Amino acid sequence: MASLAHAGHVNDPHDAHVGHHYTSTGLDNRKIAIWAFIGSECMLFTSLISTYMIYKGRSLKGPLPHEVWTNPQSGETFNAILNIPVTSASTFVLLMSSLCMVLAHNAVVHARQPKTSTGQRILGSSKLWLAMTALLGMAFLAFQAYEFTSFVHEGLSIRTNLFGSSFYTLTGFHGAHVTAGVVWLWSLFAIDVRRGLGPDDALSVDLSALYWHFVDVVWIVIFTLVYLIK
Repeated sequence: MASLAHAGHVNDPHDAHVGHHYTSTGLDNRKIAIWAFIGSECMLFTSLISTYMIYKGRSLKGPLPHEVWTNPQSGETFNAILNIPVTSASTFVLLMSSLCMVLAHNAVVHARQPKTSTGQRILGSSKLWLAMTALLGMAFLAFQAYEFTSFVHEGLSIRTNLFGSSFYTLTGFHGAHVTAGVVWLWSLFAIDVRRGLGPDDALSVDLSALYWHFVDVVWIVIFTLVYLIK
């Protein structure tokens, strides 16, 4: 009887949860799917980070991440390749994008609440915070493009040594994930502009927020292991 009552409740066309397909865990199947996807991505990045750590310090020639290297044949000197201040700035930008993502989700959840003050209207603007999150993500990608370009000019390509191969593969894959997240965010922004996002769309925004926070956490790990630990 309880299952029949629950089935009738879910099929009620006036129910606010219509369209949500819950699993035996009590979570929507889309949320289960995004967690499964994030789990698989954790294994991918674990393998990439492990590969970088295994090959760290084993390059036979420079440039090197933290050390000055002199070519014994030509006498040419290469400075340490990593630019910590620039990458710290890009890390800060990505972390701020996570804050904007939280505000965007909160604005969608409370979209129907009246906003009487300027502060409430700003905090309650999902369009603003979705756009800010996407723009900060694009700023991070711009930092990464600048970093890659400067590294190539300084003599480090993906074929130069083991450090270059593992570094560009790891950070390049992360950049690709950030790019996918930016596209996802602009898609939500376009929907918000066209018809508006409300509480019924909170799950869709929540899924994108989970992905975006995952990308940010992965970068914190990469920044710590690659840039900060010598």
